[in-house]
Order: sequence, then C-alpha cells, then structure tokens
Amino acid sequence: MNMRPVFGKNGSALLLVVFVVALLSAVVMGMLQVITGDVQVMRNQVFAAEAQEIAEAGLHDELYRIRKNWQWVSGVTENFNGGSYTVTVAGSKPNLTVESTGTSAQGFVCRVQADLVVGDSTYPYPIKVDKFRVN
Repeated sequence: MNMRPVFGKNGSALLLVVFVVALLSAVVMGMLQVITGDVQVMRNQVFAAEAQEIAEAGLHDELYRIRKNWQWVSGVTENFNGGSYTVTVAGSKPNLTVESTGTSAQGFVCRVQADLVVGDSTYPYPIKVDKFRVN
C-alpha cells in the first residue's frame, strides 16, 4: 500500500493558504469599516450634545440677566467652551421668548427656545418657563 500525502507537490496547499488569508482579510476589513462607522456616529452624537449644552448655557445666561433686570431684552453673543452661543429675546413683559443658538467648536449647531412669564415682584424677578423646545 502506497500512502501518498493529501497535498502533493502541485501547490494546492499554498493555494488553500492564500485563499484562507484573503478570506480572513476581507472579514477583518469589513469589521474595521463597521467599527469606524460606529465611532463616527458616536463622535457626531458627542458634538451635537456639546452644541446643545452650549445653547442651554446661553439660555441660562440670559435667564440670569432677565432675573437681574427684567427690562434686559437685547440678547447676547458669547464664546463658550471653544464654541459660541447667540441669544435673542422677543416679546414684552410678562411674556418673553428666549432663543439660544449654540455652535460647537466642530460646527454642530443646536437651537433651544423657552417661552417665559416674568413675575412682577422685586429683584430677583421670578421666571416661569411655560414651554421649552430643542431644535
């Protein structure tokens, strides 16, 4: 009985190894592409949340100014945490609408808006938020 090896000298083992390596490389490349996409989505969510936080900081800044002096209705533009916010105030006492637009350092933008009722008492003027909207 002559026992021959399963893989002879015709190069079939080399061909099989090349095929397996190519298949594994394709699987790894696909996984890297999926992971890269997930990382980008996560970064976008972080930057969008940062823009929202900047917009809310602008809103709180304006609420502070209104509580100090309810006649303050001009709005502001300020730099904040590498980004900036712009706040506008519309309406007349007691009903004001404050809108703050925050822009992150990466260029993501978020807008928050609050409908307020400013009280008649003395300093600090009480503020009631009737509606709060994001984007």
